[in-house]
Amino acid sequence: MPQGFLLSRHHRDIAGKTEIHLWLSGPDGPAKLVVEGEQPVLMVAANNLAKAKSLLAGSLADVKELGFQSFAREPVAMLYFATLEAHKQGQAQLTSNGIEVLEADIKLSDRYLMERFARGAIAFDGVPTAKTGHTEWRQVRIKGADYRPTLKVLSLDLECSAKGELYSAGLYGNGAAKVLMVGTPEPSDGEIDWVADEKALLQRLEAEIARLDPDIIIGWSVVAFDLRLLAKRAERHGMTLRLGRGGEALWIRDATGDGQAFASLPGRVAIDGIDALKIATYNFESFSLEFVSQALLGRGKKTEDVDNRLAEIEHDFRFNKPKLAAYNLEDCVLVWDIFAKTRLLDFLILRSQLTGLELDRAGGSVAAFTNLYLPKLHRAGFVAPNLPLGGGLASPGGYVMDSRPGLYRNVLVLDFKSLYPSIIRTFKIDPLGLIEGLVEADAIPGFREAKFSRTKHFLPEIITELWQARDQAKRQKDAPRSQAIKILMNSFYGVLGSGGCRFYDTRLASSITLRGHAIMQQTAKWVEEAGHQVIYGDTDSTFVLLDDALDHDQADAIGKGLAADINARWQQTLQDEFSLECHLELEYETHYQRFLMPTIRGSEAGSKKRYAGLKSDGELVFKGLETVRTDWTVLAKQFQTELYRLVFSDQDPSAFIRATVEETLAGKRDGDLVYKKRLRRKLDQYVKNVPPHVRAARLADEHNKKAGKTLKYQGKGSISYLMTLSGPEPLEYQQSPIDYQHYIDRQLQPVAEAILPFINLEFEQLIGGQLGLF
Repeated sequence: MPQGFLLSRHHRDIAGKTEIHLWLSGPDGPAKLVVEGEQPVLMVAANNLAKAKSLLAGSLADVKELGFQSFAREPVAMLYFATLEAHKQGQAQLTSNGIEVLEADIKLSDRYLMERFARGAIAFDGVPTAKTGHTEWRQVRIKGADYRPTLKVLSLDLECSAKGELYSAGLYGNGAAKVLMVGTPEPSDGEIDWVADEKALLQRLEAEIARLDPDIIIGWSVVAFDLRLLAKRAERHGMTLRLGRGGEALWIRDATGDGQAFASLPGRVAIDGIDALKIATYNFESFSLEFVSQALLGRGKKTEDVDNRLAEIEHDFRFNKPKLAAYNLEDCVLVWDIFAKTRLLDFLILRSQLTGLELDRAGGSVAAFTNLYLPKLHRAGFVAPNLPLGGGLASPGGYVMDSRPGLYRNVLVLDFKSLYPSIIRTFKIDPLGLIEGLVEADAIPGFREAKFSRTKHFLPEIITELWQARDQAKRQKDAPRSQAIKILMNSFYGVLGSGGCRFYDTRLASSITLRGHAIMQQTAKWVEEAGHQVIYGDTDSTFVLLDDALDHDQADAIGKGLAADINARWQQTLQDEFSLECHLELEYETHYQRFLMPTIRGSEAGSKKRYAGLKSDGELVFKGLETVRTDWTVLAKQFQTELYRLVFSDQDPSAFIRATVEETLAGKRDGDLVYKKRLRRKLDQYVKNVPPHVRAARLADEHNKKAGKTLKYQGKGSISYLMTLSGPEPLEYQQSPIDYQHYIDRQLQPVAEAILPFINLEFEQLIGGQLGLF
């Protein structure tokens, strides 16, 4: 059978029946699979069937009772419709008359794919017809496959005026490295296709994309900015911009409220670099192309200032179009190189193969779980419940023990490998297993009166397969695959504890987290029975204090011995108490030669999720402290790093502290005093609580408005500001003197006071009299 990788899926009504269009990229080129006549279904309790048939008289295509039951163990009937419109109206009619409808929200194309276990790669058969640029298949049959695609990729970037008038379009990849530019021809080092005006630019771009025929279009905000702008400019010219395959039109759907946009490009996928990095769990202080490219590639744009860049673009369009073309193409290349460096497409392809999610789907952990679980559930004769009313009840969080604050030598970290997935595997935690376990005599006890079947479940097996696949990926050093599997496995607890998931049940989530609590507490007891002290525990990690006099090799041996001993004890305990095979695996992770567990500020109690340590190889590790937080200044981060290095090395930090204070007060550290913070809401949404960065952003846009510049901060973004004697002021419009005392009190002192008490020093005594020198 031919094979291909799924790029896009759509469904619609045509001539009184449904059609599902699946576009694939395959070894023989693009393929469009047309699936005709699939009937959308509604599921209702069998005792409501007579009423449902009466309400839907004349609109039903078929009714079947196939032996399915709900999670309430009530028989369920299937109501089939010929068209999507009839299905939609039928659902509205039933719900408005008080009849609960199950699984009504699952899209026809998604159901078609998941029931055939077709995730990403597809094997298919049917009747082919050659079309321009692709093959169309009808009378289609499909199934899941293991095809690894080689996708054609094109990087796209637009340059425009402040009003959105198109100047140029850069195209890079798949054999292209050119810029389409409005204007008369000029000599240039690069390839420029000159066009007469904006409409001609849109027409030429449409032709170039058809010629290059990419599977994937990548860019930076490529949907929310580039494709949306193209759609708007095309609309102004009365054009339908046909950027999809087979002459299909680009269609943009704007989400309400948050400015997010979604692009429909039949036969192609538009992937935004920002979204893709976030899906792959990358995190940056800023997701601007300049910041990310500098961080990942060590190079970037020539300027980061938005206003100056826009002014430069407009200037170059008038007076130096070859320079603008080079700038435009550079942005395309940067995005291309970021994708290559991070192997983002490899990651997204593997995620799609594992979960059935679309390549461009952001988030989607609930949908991924549904794709994996629902077909198995149906084959067991059950249909899924609807979302819980009111979002469900909160479930307990991970285990965090009270810490024992102190400055220590020789601390080990013992860490359970994928604790929550291993609990699911071991204790058979599963939505169907809960329903079946509640009526079985020999069920496995959970928490909050949960019981789980020993034999009827799917999630433990799903995790086992993923676990084995991840171990193989690690052995093969396949980082994208390993990361995709890790993210998926770790999402299962969150999904089961989310009111946005149809399988939510507080008994499921609590049986994972509370079992984790019990495991962590028992592990700590066994460690202490072995003669060691546990100073902290957090979710899946146990921090063990050893004797001060031990060297690294001795500590290493103890760590390995503890892990092996506790693993053996868990295997025996679970067999004795529950007759279960143990999948818990405690690993010896780290030996800290020096370790600080600070107190909560203003208290003698130990903090949680905040610590620092010095590894045997000299690496400093900070968790939850200022050094790893983006809302602290460079001054504080550098101060903390050097201060801790001195203390961990048993050196007196007094002179360093005094020197840092003196340099700060003397204005020698002004470049390190900038705060940079994200605006997580629109500026006008801050009403009652107006923090410093919001005040600075408002002040900046007041200056921008007076200067006739673009308002930069109204719709989220990041602001850089300084604390001055007049309060927070934006970096670009600072007018008042810097408030150095603020930085001493709010940046240096808190950092110092977290560690100095443990070496019998006080910050204020060390710097006493310093303020009077300036």
